[in-house]
Amino acid sequence: MPSPLAEKAILEAQQYGRAILKFISANDAGLTGSHQAGFYLPKSAWKLYAPFGPVQGRNDKSKVRIFWQSERHTDSVVTWYGMGKADKPRSEYRLTCFGKDFPYLHDDMVGDLLVLIPQDVHNFIAYVIDLPDDIDDVQAALGVEAIGTWAVYDAAQKPPPLSEDDCIDQQFRKFAESLSAFPPAHEFSETARAAMLACAKDFGKRPTDDRLMLLLQTESRLFRLVERQLCTPDVHRLFKDIDDFVKTAATIMNRRRSRPARSMENHVEYLLKEANIPFDVQPLSDGEPSIIIPSKPAYDDPRFPVDRLFVVGVRNTCKGRWWQITQDATRAPWKHLITIQEGISAKQLAQMHEAKVALVVPQKLHSRYPDVKGVSLLNVDGFIRTVRKKLV
Repeated sequence: MPSPLAEKAILEAQQYGRAILKFISANDAGLTGSHQAGFYLPKSAWKLYAPFGPVQGRNDKSKVRIFWQSERHTDSVVTWYGMGKADKPRSEYRLTCFGKDFPYLHDDMVGDLLVLIPQDVHNFIAYVIDLPDDIDDVQAALGVEAIGTWAVYDAAQKPPPLSEDDCIDQQFRKFAESLSAFPPAHEFSETARAAMLACAKDFGKRPTDDRLMLLLQTESRLFRLVERQLCTPDVHRLFKDIDDFVKTAATIMNRRRSRPARSMENHVEYLLKEANIPFDVQPLSDGEPSIIIPSKPAYDDPRFPVDRLFVVGVRNTCKGRWWQITQDATRAPWKHLITIQEGISAKQLAQMHEAKVALVVPQKLHSRYPDVKGVSLLNVDGFIRTVRKKLV
């Protein structure tokens, strides 16, 4: 909860509908050799605090009265510096003239947040917020962040649309903040998909290959955020002994190792559903294929044509384990393996073809595979088209 001072700054900013939020810098306080101390003001927001625009080749001044912390006032000056020496041109607005005993601009204030509330271009209310929690509360209440050094709160101005990354991060932070323990794997996948659908323009219309790669990358980003939030206390705590440390590290590593495989399966299943491809997941037929298309009953029915059956393995990597799929669902002679493995040797690719394993790889990764005579890679969209053609 904000302190009374921070709460008053929030209420008055909201009352007047505008404010400039600025972290006080060493330059403001005159600690970097500048000719006088004073607050540099954002040039792009000049209409909030000055009756004149930034015109090069001239200097302009405007008198202002400022009420500080509801305790005192100063008769100060807003100056536009558009003139300077040939070797030191100037192009800046600055707020100066506070009197000798002014307590809110010295070296101890560097890093504090100035909240400057224009009533009009000649009358301001100002607060200097020093407590970290208060600084967070002011920014959160006004819905702006002084990233870098400053930000503008303007209730009359519609906020700019969030970028795709900012939108995704916003959704991810909301998800992470609700957690006290790691959720099931499918919740990571569902949250990543929901964020992409909400934030990425035309995501549903992009090629299936691109969507698979984006979903995997986005879920990995979400997982790292949640991991930092939930595991940081464990990492920083005092361990009882070496065994306690090893056990904690092993838990983190095992979670990291197991997540990608399930993530891949979740997103492949989602994309097949989106494409209206019928399938059963881990049907425990003879062996353990990830997916059988169109269904386990079709596989078990000897009258169902073999050339319309698709036995699909889903693996993040296939270099050392591709042969396992050859042991699965032996009724289907050919197997398809969907992977994001970034290339294998020509020898292995030939071996897979001889074992009747067809690789399905997102299109962007095709260039990382060698050319092998008689062997073709499928992309995910191509695989879906092949399945549809066979199932018609």
